[in-house]
Amino acid sequence: MKIDLHTHILPHDWPDLDAKYGYSGFVRLEHHQPCCARMMIGDRVFREITDNVWDPRRRIEECDQAGVTMQVLSTVPVMFSYWAKPADALDLSRRLNDHIAEVVRAHPARFAGLATIPLQDPEMAARELERCVSELGLRGAQIGTHVDANPHFGRIDTLNLDNASLQPVWSAAEQLEAAIFVHPWDMLGKERMPKYWLPWLVGMPAETSLAICSMIFGGVFERFPKLRVAFAHGGGAFPFTIGRIEHAFHVRPDLCATDNKANPRKYLADGDTPARFYVDSLVHDPDSLKLLMKLFGAQRVALGSDYPFPLGEARSGELIEGMNELSPQVKTQLLSGTACEFLGLK
Repeated sequence: MKIDLHTHILPHDWPDLDAKYGYSGFVRLEHHQPCCARMMIGDRVFREITDNVWDPRRRIEECDQAGVTMQVLSTVPVMFSYWAKPADALDLSRRLNDHIAEVVRAHPARFAGLATIPLQDPEMAARELERCVSELGLRGAQIGTHVDANPHFGRIDTLNLDNASLQPVWSAAEQLEAAIFVHPWDMLGKERMPKYWLPWLVGMPAETSLAICSMIFGGVFERFPKLRVAFAHGGGAFPFTIGRIEHAFHVRPDLCATDNKANPRKYLADGDTPARFYVDSLVHDPDSLKLLMKLFGAQRVALGSDYPFPLGEARSGELIEGMNELSPQVKTQLLSGTACEFLGLK
């Protein structure tokens, strides 16, 4: 059995949101030829996509070819729209969430779902999370690594995940036993990375490490001990810089330990005790995957492919399945067991 924690989906179409909300910046789809569409922001092509993004039948066909039992569906992160007016972001979130729930209801053995929630208004986000879990049957939510600043709509500062205003979201997730999957978006320093696809190659790993460090140093895991959080792309740069992060905690506690006195390494695996949080397996390298298992424990590493996008794993689970040094039990844990626990699946 293979459960792919990290896959993205969109509806086949939706209204022109710029016209609907009265200002620009939202994504629209242009179906310019059969089975193909362009994701457009204004006059700019954000991404070309094919029908496996929106057609459940195509997804199931490709899952069968790759031996994937179940995909966990979440929106494409550009749709988060944390920069937008909260009411508009909620309206868009509900549209996306209702669509995911519809796909899951039609194919409950093949798909599980994660919501998107308007983090620019944490109380509103908490209510939408409750609706999605309690009424729609989704397993939790996918969120970004930070909340965008937008002075035009009353938000002056960018909020990292340690910001106190987000506590209603963590509280709701803990009470609902909802899984939270953190995916980077709107990458730090993208202005300095106009070439070579560097926002995706450098900015995304840095964004994910920023989110993990913010939650650790901000004491989020201490305040919400039952909160289940997973981070995309193997935790980004964090696993490979934990030595530096821990060293800084010891030598400059005046800067690092202002809100949480716990050593960052406390949140990683210790003997048979797995790490406090989860990561997916999307690292494209067997040595990197071995490091993840050492730092987090196999019980905290879940198969993730980033289906159906090119930076993902072309055949979901291929890296894990190809590592002959892993026992069948460990492979089973990575391919399905961890995702079951994280999502609360039976």
